[in-house]
Amino acid sequence: MSEVYAFIEAEKTTHPVALLCRLLKVARSSFYAWLAGEQARAARRAADDALAHEITVLHLASRCTYGVPRIHAGLRRGWTGGSTASGWSGSCASATSPGSPGASAGR
Repeated sequence: MSEVYAFIEAEKTTHPVALLCRLLKVARSSFYAWLAGEQARAARRAADDALAHEITVLHLASRCTYGVPRIHAGLRRGWTGGSTASGWSGSCASATSPGSPGASAGR
């Protein structure tokens, strides 16, 4: 349904909103309610992006060992990427253990 409202938003400069709503069989009030909620949707999108970034930072800071339960607990406790339990910060690509495929063959 959002695509219909987005189309009406794009075309409202060339055609009356009432006509577009009638042709597309949507209530005008629904279109205006969708339009009013755009700011709230943008704020939610920004909050979701910030949370996804924080989850990624926590996962990388744990050397990619923390899964959902620990990351969830960490977020609830207020951890940030620089204050994990190990205090280590880095990337999974550079973190190799002796048994991992990227480790050197013990020369």
